[in-house]
Amino acid sequence: MKLDDALGLVRLERWAAGDVELLTALNGDPEMMRHLGGPQTPEQIAERQARYVAPDAPGMGRTLKVIEARTDDDVGWVGYWRHAWSGADVFEIGWSVLGAAQGRGLATAAAMQAIALARSDEPSLALHAFPAARNVASNALSRTLGFELIGPCELEFPAGSVMRANDWRLLPKAATGA
Repeated sequence: MKLDDALGLVRLERWAAGDVELLTALNGDPEMMRHLGGPQTPEQIAERQARYVAPDAPGMGRTLKVIEARTDDDVGWVGYWRHAWSGADVFEIGWSVLGAAQGRGLATAAAMQAIALARSDEPSLALHAFPAARNVASNALSRTLGFELIGPCELEFPAGSVMRANDWRLLPKAATGA
């Protein structure tokens, strides 16, 4: 998929106060959260919502709502945030699309747009995705997006739990010559 095609599939908008229902549908659902420690409590969702609606600091990342262009339905979120990893500042990227909207390329389109935004915000930073090792769909998406599999790793997520993940890296354009 090319970026122009991605722009036709989804729109990204800044996360807003009214998006808490979407966040609850994503993070409160056992199936959606099965690779991420299980569904979040209402308190955890409220805390996450507060972080998502906080003003973006330049160069620190963004949290965006994913809207299917064809239907104008809110279908998920995509975001990237500054993260210290292996002794370097990187952008970590993540995404989540409602089960009913999966399989149509929406997560791919949203992530492609988020990657373009991250590169415009901080062109020198590599991007890393850390899908759970058992999350076949997110690992496949990382590959589709052009990320290189660095290997397995352990992350603390959710807080207090160790998650087995795969570290996928997308180098800055300058480092790849692209």
